[in-house]
Amino acid sequence: MKRAAILLVLPLLLVSVMSAQQAPSSSDTAAASQGVFRSGTNLVPLNITVTDSGRQFVKGLKAADFSVYEDGVEQSVQFFEATETPLDLIVLIDTSSSMSDKMDVVHEAATGFLKTMKAGDRGAIVAFADGVDIIQPLTADREALEQGILKTRARGATSLNNAVYISLKQFGRAAQREGDIRRQAIAVLSDGEDTSSLVSFDDVLELARKSGVSIYPIVLQSKYAASRIVTQGQRRFYSEAEYSMRTLAQETGAQAFFPMQVFELKGVYGAIAQELSSQYSLAYSPANARPDGRFRRISVRLSAHPELKLRTRAGYTATIARPTTPVAYVPER
Repeated sequence: MKRAAILLVLPLLLVSVMSAQQAPSSSDTAAASQGVFRSGTNLVPLNITVTDSGRQFVKGLKAADFSVYEDGVEQSVQFFEATETPLDLIVLIDTSSSMSDKMDVVHEAATGFLKTMKAGDRGAIVAFADGVDIIQPLTADREALEQGILKTRARGATSLNNAVYISLKQFGRAAQREGDIRRQAIAVLSDGEDTSSLVSFDDVLELARKSGVSIYPIVLQSKYAASRIVTQGQRRFYSEAEYSMRTLAQETGAQAFFPMQVFELKGVYGAIAQELSSQYSLAYSPANARPDGRFRRISVRLSAHPELKLRTRAGYTATIARPTTPVAYVPER
C-alpha cells in the first residue's frame, strides 16, 4: 500500500514542482551559451576527483591518463574536460523545526557557497520540511539565488528522501532533456532522521544510480552526540540514516560530511566548492548499449600514476537511450 501511495503522490508533487519553474532570465540564456557541449549518443558522464597521498587535489592530467572500464571491459572516451565543464549546483536545505536556531548560520554559509559558482554555472535552491519547495529553479542569477536562500524558514518535519528524489527527477531530467554535458551536484544539508517521506532510501539510491548527479550529504550532529564524542572520547558510530547518506555519497562519487557544530558549515561548503572546481569531466559511450535495466559497474584507472587516488560514481543502471544532438569531443590539453 505504501508503494502504491508513493506512485500516486509523487506525480502530483512533481507537477507542483514544475509549476514553480520560471522563464529563463537573460543571465540564464548567457550561461547556457558558455562552454556547453551536446551529446548525440547515450553517453555515461563521470565527474572524477583525483588526489595525491596528502589528499591534495591533482590537476593537469590529460585524457590519455584515464582508462575507463564498464563491467571489466575497456570503454571509448568521447568527451574529456579538465576545468571548464559548466556546473549545475542544487542546494537542498532542511527547514524542519529543529533547524530554527541554526538558520542564520545556514544562510550565511549557503550564500557563500553559491558565490563560488563560475561563469556558465547555474544554481537552484530547494527547501524541505513536511513538503518540498523549489524556492529558486536553476538560474545563473546570483542575486536571485541569494534571495532564495534568505527566504528559507524553519518549520515542520523532515522529508529528506522526498527532497533528494524530487530534486534528482526535476533537475537531472532538465539536463537530460537539453542534451547538455554538464556536471551536476546536489549539496543536501540536514540535521536529523527522515521523519515524513513517502519515498524510501532504496528508491532514492536507485534513481541516483541512473542520474549521474554527485550528491554531497551534510548531516549536522545533535548536541548530545557531539558532546559525548568530545567529552568522553567515544568511538564514532553511525546511525542507519547516517550510513545511508554515506552510501549515497559513495555511490555517486561524492563525499559525506558530519560536522559537529553548525559553525563548521562554512568550511564544509568550502571543501565541496574546492572539490567541484578541481574535478575532471569525462563521458563515454558504453560498448554494451542494451537498456536492460541492470547495474553496470564502473572502474576508472590512472595506470601511469598508481600513487594517485581517484573517486567517481560506482556505476549506473542502464535505461533506454534518449535521442539528442551531435556530440562535440574535447581533445586533451
